Amino acid sequence: MASTEPWMMENGNLKGLSKEMKHGRTAHNMSSSSLRKKSDLTLVSKIRFPCLRHFLANLQEVILGTKLSVLFPAIPLAIIAQCYGFGKPWIFALSLLGLTPLAERVSFLTEQIAFYTGPTVGGLLNATCGNATELIIAIFAICQRKIDVVKYSLLGSILSNLLLVLGTSLFCGGIANLGKEQKYDRKQADVNSLLLLLALLCHMLPLLFKYAGASTDFTVDPTLQLSRASSIVMLIAYLAYLVFQLWTHRQFFEAQEDSEDGDDMTEETPVIGFWSGFAWLLGMTAVIALLSEYVVGTIENASESWGISVSFISIILLPIVGNAAEHAGAIIFAFKNKLDISLGVALGSATQIAVFVVPLCVVISWIMGITMDLNFNLLETGSLALAILATAFTLQDGTSHYMKGLVLLLCYLVIGACFFVNKRPLNSQNVANLGLQSSTGAILSA
Repeated sequence: MASTEPWMMENGNLKGLSKEMKHGRTAHNMSSSSLRKKSDLTLVSKIRFPCLRHFLANLQEVILGTKLSVLFPAIPLAIIAQCYGFGKPWIFALSLLGLTPLAERVSFLTEQIAFYTGPTVGGLLNATCGNATELIIAIFAICQRKIDVVKYSLLGSILSNLLLVLGTSLFCGGIANLGKEQKYDRKQADVNSLLLLLALLCHMLPLLFKYAGASTDFTVDPTLQLSRASSIVMLIAYLAYLVFQLWTHRQFFEAQEDSEDGDDMTEETPVIGFWSGFAWLLGMTAVIALLSEYVVGTIENASESWGISVSFISIILLPIVGNAAEHAGAIIFAFKNKLDISLGVALGSATQIAVFVVPLCVVISWIMGITMDLNFNLLETGSLALAILATAFTLQDGTSHYMKGLVLLLCYLVIGACFFVNKRPLNSQNVANLGLQSSTGAILSA
């Protein structure tokens, strides 16, 4: 048995993991694992037919192996509502609920595959699939030319991670550990803060460039050109970040597990095989794509029906529901005074959105011949800048208490209230910008 290769064992019991694998789990992996539960395979093991037994075992591990399994019925309900022409607000709400457990299951499946491929390939999978839900929703919105929805949803993901998730984690961790000194390693936080500041620079320059009236030649949009160049720069920075994270400075990003935590040790054994995990991952991605199409197609109807602006739904509601599993895991570890894991989840996800998903969407729209730039308008870019700066100041000393988390939460509350009262319809700001450009050009010409 010692010579048995792990990838040759389909749903087998892989007990002897290497030290590198045991200590190669990221904060994202450990955060998602906090919402999982062990499946009881006693009844399934009594089935005589091997293929059926294998399928039912995988089904139980994938569908029932999470505390969010109660939300899975929302998926067929959303499909039924779409097929039978139910109200579009109902389709939107059911699709959002269905996306919540799917996002957690994608993280689970990528971790299962990582047991067979090793920590490096597993880290690459996590780096590309960690925010698969946001990316798929963004791609469908681009295809339907709803660029404002793309920008709003991605901005909301960054804001929710930096202010809501991190703020709630620091606040709950501080309240639960009043008698303890809370510390965390600043190395990972510093790297993520630098990348977020780079992303902020790439967002602010197109905005400032447009309002500065630097060019009156509208045959070629200089803001769009600058945005595409900045997106390529951010993608290069993200590739360098992957090399930094997975090879040269891996120790900065590895979540340290305590030997007394028995729950963590149970996750060191894969529960499904490599090809089963790969097939389930493809299937989950297809379902996420279907529900994402429903969400994008019905978001404006839900906005009109509920009397809430599209910007508020995209910036506040979509990220909270779509990343509920990951966010809950970060808060759970903050209660356990493991702030390194909570910070790794919040900052890692925000960094991935800012320097990977956003520029990738710009490049995808460029390939598709659709105009999308990095100008997120004045209100949105200002909110992003203040969120990044507030987070950077909060994490500068390597210690934490509940007051820091409370301030971040209040910042998120104020931003949420701002977008709640903002009833600006889609694309109106683009018209205003064009009018400002035209008047600026006329003044310069005069």
